[in-house]
Amino acid sequence: MQSTANYLWLIADILGQGATANVYRGRHKKTGDLFAVKVFNNISFLRPIEVQMREFEVLRKLNHNNIVKLFAVEEETTTRNKVLVMEFCSCGSLYTVLEESGNAFGLPESEFLIVLRDVVAGMNHLRENGIVHRDIKPGNIMRVIGEDGQSVYKLTDFGAARELEDDEQFVSLYGTEEYLHPDMYERAVLRKPQQKMYGAIVDLWSIGVTFYHAATGNLPFRPFEGPRRNKEVMYKIITEKPPGAISGAQKSENGSIVWSDKLPISCSLSTGLRSMLIPVLANILEVDQDKCWGFDQFFVETNDILHRVVIHVFSLQQVTLHKIYIQTYNTANVFYDLLYKQTNVPPQNQELIFEGRPLDLEPNVQAQNFPKTSEENPLILVSSEAVNTLGLIFEEPTAPKVNPRYDLDLDASCAKTITGVVCQAQKISASLLHYQELVRKGVRWWIRIIMENYHETLHKKNEVILKLNFCISNVERTRNLYDSLLQTNILPSELEEIPEIHSKIHRLAGSLDSINHNLKDIETKLLPGSSLSDHWAYEGGTHPEDKNIEKLRVLLDLITDIYHQFKKDKTIHSKQKMCNHFSKALSLFKDECVVKYQSFLKKAQEWMRKMHLLRKQMLGVTNQFVNIEQEVFTYQEHIKKLQILLPHKALLGTCSDLKPPMSPGYPSQNTLMEMTNGMRKLKAEMEAVAKELAENNHILERFGALTMDGGIRNADHL
Repeated sequence: MQSTANYLWLIADILGQGATANVYRGRHKKTGDLFAVKVFNNISFLRPIEVQMREFEVLRKLNHNNIVKLFAVEEETTTRNKVLVMEFCSCGSLYTVLEESGNAFGLPESEFLIVLRDVVAGMNHLRENGIVHRDIKPGNIMRVIGEDGQSVYKLTDFGAARELEDDEQFVSLYGTEEYLHPDMYERAVLRKPQQKMYGAIVDLWSIGVTFYHAATGNLPFRPFEGPRRNKEVMYKIITEKPPGAISGAQKSENGSIVWSDKLPISCSLSTGLRSMLIPVLANILEVDQDKCWGFDQFFVETNDILHRVVIHVFSLQQVTLHKIYIQTYNTANVFYDLLYKQTNVPPQNQELIFEGRPLDLEPNVQAQNFPKTSEENPLILVSSEAVNTLGLIFEEPTAPKVNPRYDLDLDASCAKTITGVVCQAQKISASLLHYQELVRKGVRWWIRIIMENYHETLHKKNEVILKLNFCISNVERTRNLYDSLLQTNILPSELEEIPEIHSKIHRLAGSLDSINHNLKDIETKLLPGSSLSDHWAYEGGTHPEDKNIEKLRVLLDLITDIYHQFKKDKTIHSKQKMCNHFSKALSLFKDECVVKYQSFLKKAQEWMRKMHLLRKQMLGVTNQFVNIEQEVFTYQEHIKKLQILLPHKALLGTCSDLKPPMSPGYPSQNTLMEMTNGMRKLKAEMEAVAKELAENNHILERFGALTMDGGIRNADHL
C-alpha cells in the first residue's frame, strides 16, 4: 500500500498503465471516497522539469463537466514524488465500452450522440483555454453515469497536453500510433527524419479516428495484418487517402487498398445521422492540414447535429424506418424535403398517419410543434404513387473460422468474435421483428382510413344523387313548359338549349350505373377476410410470442460465459460447447428470423401494390362524383337563367303574336272574351310553373350552400 497525506491506494489495484505513470484506484483517508491516483514512474523524471510540470498546470486551468477533474497534487509518503489525485470514473473508458461484445459493430445511435456531445464540449473547453491534447483516443475518454442515468464522457490524460493557440505550432511527438496524424506518424512510428511543424488541428485527426471507431467498432485505416504489424502499409493508407474517403482497408495480404466514403452497413447509425456525420469525418480526416477543417468549423458543424431534434418516420410501403434530424425552428416544408432525401418520395406524394389518424402539417408549422415520435411510435408515411418495397438493409453476420487445434490466444480471440457476431444477430433479429410490428400497425391504420374514405364516398354519392334528382325534376318541368310554348311559335331563340340540357342531364344520371359497379367492387375487396384485409400480416412473419429474441439472448449469455471463461481458464470442452451454441444461434437467426421476415416482406409488397390500386380506384370514383356534382351545379345555374326568360318573354311574345284575324270588320264581342280568357288562363299556368321552379331553385341553393364546399373538401382529402 502507498499513500500521501490524505489518500492511499494498493499497488495491485491498478486502473491504467502508461509510459510515464500508472493510475490506481485510491481512497480518501477520512471519507473513504474513491479517487483516481496518478503516480509517476522514474522515466517521467527524465523529462525536462517544465514538461513534468505541464500536466499539473494544464489540469489546474481546466474546469468542465467533460474534463476529468483534478482534486489535489500531493507527494507520495516515501518517495516524495508528486501524484495527481483526480476524479474517479467507475465505468472505465470509451475503449472499455467498445470492447463489450454488444458494441463489436459500433455504439447504438443514442450512445454515439452522447460521445459526440461530450467530446465536442470537452474539446471546445480545451480550445477556449488554448490547450492541445495531443493524445485523443477512446482509452483517454472516461465514462461515468450521470444523475439522469445516462453516460457522461470525460477527457483525461493530459500528460501530452500543452498550451497552444490555433496559429501556433510544435515539433515534439506524442500520441498513440493508430490515432496519430499522418505527419506525426511518419516521424514518430517510422522514425523518418523530418522537421515538420504540427498545429492544434492534429487533435482533429485523432477525434475523427475516435468517432469512426465509436460508430463502427473498427479503426478506419486497417492494413491486412493490423496497424501495428504492418506500419509501412498503415502509413501508405493514411497518406494516400483520397479526398472524401473516411476509411481504407487492405482485404488480403499484399492486396490493394479498398477506400470508402460511407460507413459500413453493419454500423447501427441511422441514414439521417450518417448523412451529417460523414462530411465531418471526411473533412477532419484530411491529410493536408491546409484543406482540413479548423476547430471553428468543426464546432459549428457538430453543434448543428447536436441541436437538432429527431422525427421518427416509418415508410409503410417501403418498410423502412427513418430518423429525420431537423432544427426546431424548421418548418414542415423543410421536413418534407428532408424526408424526400431519405425516402425518394416527393413532397407532393407524401401522406402521413399518426396514431391511426391522417396528419396534415401546415406548411409553416415548426418542427418543435410536431407530434412527439419515437421508434415505437413513429409517423407512418404513405406514398400516393407506387414505390418499391425495400425492407431493413443489413449484413448477415458471418461465422469466424474456428481453429481446430488447441491455442489459448486464438481461441480467446475467436470466442470474443463469436460473442460479437451473436450479439449483432440478436440486434438484427430485434429490428426485423420491430419492422414487422410497425407494418402490422400501419396496415391496420391504413385500412381504417381507407374504410373511412369509402364511407365518405358513399355519403358523397347520396349527396350527388339528391342534387341530381332535384336538377332532373327542375329540367323536366322546364322542358314541359318549353314544349307547350313551342306550339305557340312564340319561343325566343335563347331557350333552344333546353332540350340539349334535358338530354345531357339524363345521360349524366345514366353514368351512375358504372360508378355504382366500381363502388361494389371496392366494398368486396375491403370485406373481412378478403385479399385486402390484414389477416396476412398476422399469419406470416415472426411475432413477439415466438420468443426468438429471448432464445437468442439465452444462447448469447451462454456464449458470453464461455468467452469470460476463456479469458481466465481456457478448456477444449468449453470451446466445443461454444461452437454448438453458436451453431444454434446462427440457425435460429437465419432459418427462423431472416427467412420468415423475407417471406413477410414479399407478402407485404404484394398487398401494398393491391392497396395502392384500390386506393386509386376509389379516388377515381370520388372524383367522378365531384365532377358530376359540378356538372349538376352548372346545368342548374344555366336552367335558372333560362327560367327567368321563360314567363316574361313568353307572355310578351304571346301578346304580340296573337293578332286578330284578317277580316273587313271588327271581331265579335264573344270572340274578344274568348281570347281574353285564354290569355288569362295561359298566364296563370305560366306563373304557377314559374313559382314552382323558383321554389325548387331556392331549395337547391340552400342545399348547395351547406354541402357543396364540404363535399369538395372531402373529395380533395381523399
